[in-house]
Amino acid sequence: RVFLGGSPRAHFPCQKGSMPEEDVGRVYSQRKLDFAERLEGLLKDYAKVLIISADNVGSQQMHVVRAELRNGSGPKAQILMGKNTMIKFIIRRFAASDPAYAPFNKLADLCTLNVGLVFTNDDPKDVRNIVEKNKVTAGAKAGALAPKDVALEAGPTGLEPTQTGFFQALGIATKITKGSIEIISRVQLCTAGLKVGSSEAVLLTKMGMKPFEYGLKVVSVFQEGSVLDPKVLDITDADIVSLFLRAVSNVSSAALSFGYPILPAIPHQLVAGYRNIIALAISTDISFKAAEEAKDMIANPEKYAGSGGGGGGGAAPAAAAAAGGAAAAAKAPEPEEEEEEMAFDLFD
Repeated sequence: RVFLGGSPRAHFPCQKGSMPEEDVGRVYSQRKLDFAERLEGLLKDYAKVLIISADNVGSQQMHVVRAELRNGSGPKAQILMGKNTMIKFIIRRFAASDPAYAPFNKLADLCTLNVGLVFTNDDPKDVRNIVEKNKVTAGAKAGALAPKDVALEAGPTGLEPTQTGFFQALGIATKITKGSIEIISRVQLCTAGLKVGSSEAVLLTKMGMKPFEYGLKVVSVFQEGSVLDPKVLDITDADIVSLFLRAVSNVSSAALSFGYPILPAIPHQLVAGYRNIIALAISTDISFKAAEEAKDMIANPEKYAGSGGGGGGGAAPAAAAAAGGAAAAAKAPEPEEEEEEMAFDLFD
């Protein structure tokens, strides 16, 4: 068994799951050996891999993205494109060389259809933004999958009346206005994810419309042995903190309603207990320092009339709140006394 990476005359090992064209004793070109050596080096040097779809992407677009990732002032990355069978074989062989590399088999499973690999050690979100920002407008092609919905708005098209056959083939209601075809109502021609029909493609071409934009698109992210959805890259630290605070608030509310002491709810429970103690002291003869201050506030409200502007300690506001509650409780029985006097006068 001879592996890649040695002399230029090295051979691929013959094993199940390897490239279908390889046989024992076959000599591979230096270009393939160099490609394998480069891919293995990238797998060792970079911790994050973005899997990109390159459907309908031209060589000039790829060149612009490569140049910005290599020479730009932003994040650095390496793009690797090649045959899926060779890439899969090299990655699986690399994963089998060391048990610590076993998670790379997940990366090999992602190498399907027209995809490439972007290797980086920087923030994958920044790399994704550079990869996906370069787009080129293009017309609709028959048989191609529509990347988005395309609709024709109601109004004049600028086409001559002799072109009505295209609209009739698609079932689009039209009328002739001032020597040109006019669409009566809005019509959807293409649906995202479905193939573009030949009639739709010809009609859009005649109308001079280029509704689609093509460019590289990140379809998966491989990081630390896990495969992530690209939407994960949009989550920020602020989002995580917000979700954590919301969860703590929900737990604290539940603990307060049950009367169960937990760490996030203890401050609220202590404040509520302190207010209850102040209110009890005001209603009875029990006295202590904080209660005396609250009682003095009730007895001499004019003394504290101008002291609400500055920031005070935690005891005074609680005492004031408790004092206000006690004062309200003290005033509540007055209507009952009036009712009793009124009843006494009636029977007198």
